[in-house]
Amino acid sequence: QVQLVESGGGLVQPGGSLRLSCAGSGFTFSRYAMSWYRQTPGKERELVAGIGTFGDRTNYADSVKGRFTLFRDNVKNTAYLQMISLKPDDTGVYYCNARNGLDTHWGQGTQVTVSS
Repeated sequence: QVQLVESGGGLVQPGGSLRLSCAGSGFTFSRYAMSWYRQTPGKERELVAGIGTFGDRTNYADSVKGRFTLFRDNVKNTAYLQMISLKPDDTGVYYCNARNGLDTHWGQGTQVTVSS
C-alpha cells in the first residue's frame, strides 16, 4: 500500500538545525510533486516548501526562505527538508505530501519543537 513515512523531528534549541526525511513507497515516487506542511494548534496548516518531480522547481514560504531547503532523491524515493537557524515559531507537526493531479498522499507527521 501507499506509504509516506516522515522521520527526523525532535526537540532542538533556537538556532539549531534538523533534517527531516520522507520515504515513499507503494507508488511511482518520481511522478509526484513533493511538499512539506506544518501545523501548530490554533493555526491553519501552512505550506512550508514544495518541489517538482525532478527537483528543478521549488517554492518556499516567506517565513522560511534562506533557512529551509527542500530536495529529493528519486533513486531513494525520499524527500528531505533541511532546516537551519530554527526559531520557536518553526515549532509544529510537519507533514509530508505527495501529489500527482488529484492523487494525494499524506504522511503521519513528525513533531518539531524549537525551545530553550
